[in-house]
Amino acid sequence: MRLLTTTMLVALTATGAFADDSWKQDYQVVKFGILSGENEKDRIASYTPFEAYLERELGVDVEIFTAGNYDGVIQAIAADQIEFAFFGSSSYAAAYTETNGGVKPLVSRLQNDGSTGYYSIIVTRCDSRLTDLAALEGKVLAFADPDSTSGYAVPYFNLSKLVDPKTYFEAIPFSGSHEAGVQAVVNGTFDAAATYQTNETSGIPQRMVTKGMIAEGEICPIWQSPEITSGPLAARTNLPEGLIDAMKTAVMEIPMKDPEAFKAMSGGADSTQKGWIEVDHERYQWIVDMRDWLKKERRKTG
Repeated sequence: MRLLTTTMLVALTATGAFADDSWKQDYQVVKFGILSGENEKDRIASYTPFEAYLERELGVDVEIFTAGNYDGVIQAIAADQIEFAFFGSSSYAAAYTETNGGVKPLVSRLQNDGSTGYYSIIVTRCDSRLTDLAALEGKVLAFADPDSTSGYAVPYFNLSKLVDPKTYFEAIPFSGSHEAGVQAVVNGTFDAAATYQTNETSGIPQRMVTKGMIAEGEICPIWQSPEITSGPLAARTNLPEGLIDAMKTAVMEIPMKDPEAFKAMSGGADSTQKGWIEVDHERYQWIVDMRDWLKKERRKTG
């Protein structure tokens, strides 16, 4: 009887393992999207080790998907062209709305200090004498992308409580990406730009200094938002549960299994991320509501 029971357990375990892997028949290539926070070359370089790690862990081919703007990734997951994507909070909310709830968050970032959020900041040249929002009246403030959380939604939402951005600033263009906006401030194209940082040592400006794109001391933050919930790795809800579970497990385990790949994808030498936490949609509902408010504001002036 004991032998029979053991044999049955082994058979059931094998059957379960096979069922969990059955998704591989239909998903021999798994694609994940990444947003345009950095230039495309650096984005791909940062995630290539992660791509290789996933191929080892999942046992299928994995491909990185990039686009020139956030909407390209949102539309790709909405059209079932990619299976997963790393989103900011606002771009996740946009994808959730675009797909009528057809995406769900899996994990988000956990920092060394235990925090799970970051901040939108407005930066200027340190030598510009533009040291607060009052000094920016009549100046050009660049936002990153219409679907960027820290580069547009949060700063616009918060600034609107104080002033009317459309009339307070000379212009409020989109730069296309965080790095492009910061670089344009350094070059004098914009007076200020919205971007993000996790803390004083980790963020887009700090990363650009490390990469040699700008000099230390060229860019200074003059405004900071309330804390923003870090964006998630999200999956299409129409994927097999086995694939979703396998991806979540692989991402959660990468800090232990491949520290170098984890370091590269989380910011390199400037990274303050130590791991991941599991998240659900409720964590981001306020972002969905904020985007709805922004949409209504645009309709008023449209």
